[in-house]
Amino acid sequence: MKEFWVEILRFAPIADAQGKQDDRLFGFWMTGSVVVCVASVKAAMNRRTPKESEMSRKKVTVVGGGFVGSTTAQRIVDMELADVVLTDILDGPPAGKALDMVEATPITGTDSFATGISTANGDYSATAGSDVVVITAGFPRKPGMSRDDLLKANYDVVKAVVEQIVKHSPNCILVIVTNPLDAMAQAALKLSRFPKQRVLGMAGVLDSARMSAFVALECKVSVENVHSFVLGGHGDDMVPLPRYSTVAGIPLPDLLPAEKIAAIVDRTRKGGAEIVNLLKTGSAYYAPSAAAVEMVEAILKDKKKILPCAVYLEGEYGIKGLFVGVPVKLGAKGAEEIIQIKLTAEENAALQKSAASVKELVGVLGL
Repeated sequence: MKEFWVEILRFAPIADAQGKQDDRLFGFWMTGSVVVCVASVKAAMNRRTPKESEMSRKKVTVVGGGFVGSTTAQRIVDMELADVVLTDILDGPPAGKALDMVEATPITGTDSFATGISTANGDYSATAGSDVVVITAGFPRKPGMSRDDLLKANYDVVKAVVEQIVKHSPNCILVIVTNPLDAMAQAALKLSRFPKQRVLGMAGVLDSARMSAFVALECKVSVENVHSFVLGGHGDDMVPLPRYSTVAGIPLPDLLPAEKIAAIVDRTRKGGAEIVNLLKTGSAYYAPSAAAVEMVEAILKDKKKILPCAVYLEGEYGIKGLFVGVPVKLGAKGAEEIIQIKLTAEENAALQKSAASVKELVGVLGL
């Protein structure tokens, strides 16, 4: 049997060819004349602490540790977009969920860090310095409950959250997910006093994704081929635009008969309610979280990506002083440009009707 020798030197200073030292953990395995060197840099052996990682990565706070919030946080960590602080009024669950995410990172191969905190005592200090804050906190929608029913209760939630976020992260971009979304985004803008470019509502991305899913199912094609376009408020009066929706660049009206398109449009409008009725308790969270994260990614990576989002309009599309879903170029500064497209008289009438529904909700809140 050939003699072998294994020696491990921990963090011994080793000089390279230029005489510079490099701390390494290495071993030599000698079998006869064969020498195998196993080396790894000490820094790679030690995971960075949250404090160290925050210095080199972006930071995102997700307010609300329910299904939408926790899956949003998980997606951000899994995609290594930023370090995440997950908050909730409950003590324990957000910390447990964050720890669970961290324990998954060796498997997913990502180094983003997650922290979970309770804000029951009003302490949001751990969220300080966030680049983006996603607000998902609020009361859940139940079967038979319209988004309008959530209005006053969730306004109080958003008010309490925004006041603290402004205090600790005055330069952040707000992404509102709490329903009724358009009205809550309007409330966040007024309460935060942020520039309008830094307050966004997650509406059209989700609604367009739902429409795309239904189109792909009907056409029996890859979802990658489908690009759907939904404008307006995030509610029953949303405005799906088949004319601007395509499959591999082919306009939807050229592929499907009118009755099929009408059925897809109707199902898109009722997409959230359909899931609520199936779940019995709670509401959708996989698609909403994916939609929120697509927006977060576009902002953090300064992608200049055009996505349908709820933004504050000041005359665009003939709408003034309201949050309504329209195509927006998203980048590091938030809503960097509102894209105006040509609408038919029928499409414009539908958009104005949707805006009127938002105005009614905003009026109830006195905004």
